[in-house]
Amino acid sequence: MKDARKEYADIIDMEHHISKNHKPMDREKRAAQFAPFAALTGYDDLIRESERETDAHRELHEDAKAVLNVKLVRLLNEKDRSAAFTYFVPDGKKKGGKYVTTVGSISKYDEFYESLTLDCGAVIPIGDIIEIDCPDFNFGQQDTSVDPSLL
Repeated sequence: MKDARKEYADIIDMEHHISKNHKPMDREKRAAQFAPFAALTGYDDLIRESERETDAHRELHEDAKAVLNVKLVRLLNEKDRSAAFTYFVPDGKKKGGKYVTTVGSISKYDEFYESLTLDCGAVIPIGDIIEIDCPDFNFGQQDTSVDPSLL
C-alpha cells in the first residue's frame, strides 16, 4: 500500500482555496446536500395504497333483491321518502370499494340510469343498494313474498 502523504505531497500543504466570485455556502445548505433522499418518489405512497383494504362487491340473492324492490316501490309511493340507504361505492384506485350508509329523502328517481338522487345530493345506483332501512316500514317474514302488482 502506498503512503498517501508521499503521493499527494505536492498539494497536501497548500492553502485552502477561497473563491473571490462566490461566497462560501452556509452550513445548513451544505448539510442539506448530504441529507437522505427518496430515490423512488411515490414508492411510499404506493406501498400505503397497496396496504389499504377494500370490501368486495356482494351480489344479493334473488329473494333479497325482491324484498329491496318492494321496499323501494313502497318508499317511492310515500309522501315522506326518507330512509337510510346502504350501498356499495367502488374504489377509484383499486378493485373493490366500501359500503356506505346515507340517510336522506329521495328527491329524484331516474328510471333510465336506474339511480336515486337524495336531497343531500348523493346519487345512488339502484343495483348497488344492499339495504333500505325505513322506520315507517315493518318488513317481517310475511313481507318476503313479493306481490307482482308492486313490481
